[in-house]
Amino acid sequence: MSVFSADNPWVFISGLLGNISSFVVFLAPLPTFIRICKKKSTQGFQSIPYLVSLFSAMLWIYYAFIKSGAFLLITINSFGCVVETIYIAIYIAYAPKQSRMFTLRILVLLDCGVFFSILLLVQFLTKGSNRVECLGWICVLFATSVFAAPLSIMRQVIITKSVEFMPFHLSLMLTFSAVAWLLYGIFLKDMHIAIPNVLGLVFGMLQMVLYAMYRNYKTAVIEEDKVPQHTIDVKKLGAVVNSETEEISLSEPQIHDDHHHHETIA
Repeated sequence: MSVFSADNPWVFISGLLGNISSFVVFLAPLPTFIRICKKKSTQGFQSIPYLVSLFSAMLWIYYAFIKSGAFLLITINSFGCVVETIYIAIYIAYAPKQSRMFTLRILVLLDCGVFFSILLLVQFLTKGSNRVECLGWICVLFATSVFAAPLSIMRQVIITKSVEFMPFHLSLMLTFSAVAWLLYGIFLKDMHIAIPNVLGLVFGMLQMVLYAMYRNYKTAVIEEDKVPQHTIDVKKLGAVVNSETEEISLSEPQIHDDHHHHETIA
């Protein structure tokens, strides 16, 4: 089926909107990595979100190749693979030795070992529609776990009653992206694409509700206590929900242990 299918133009429209919104999300961490290059330091943040994002993009590209009519998944996730690879390369270049070795190990184990194991198992143990079904549920599993990552930033907002690490424009863009890909999955009649984005939509809306609840709280407390207000550059906050978690670590004392958040696009 052509991407420009005359039978259902909404497949192309929703997929195009999904590409545009996901393009913005993929580029959101760019200011952070520019700063890393200038300072020649990763400043203690984690590489896990980008490793997982690369793995997810590779999975969705493979899925789109064997799934009829899902061409628009290939375009955005191909771009995602390139961008995430650049992010990881920059991280490896400037990370301290322990973090660099950890990143290289996960890159080899997850993005090479696990991915090619899935590819071989699906390719040789399944056929036809069963192959699409099997790989589709694998994609759902990883995408759902990635979309659950906002729970950490939402917990942080509730505990601190501050939205400084959850910028509204990013929550809005992630929600819009989830809506676009949810509609794409519905119009394409593909539940494997739609299901993870239901969760993404729910978490995106919850983030915006929390933002509405706490957006004025910190300012009020600061004025009451006469403490100078801390300025946050939202452009330097993460690209995805994972990137949001990464930026929390930038505000804390530098660490050298890498452990998770990410993001996925589908």
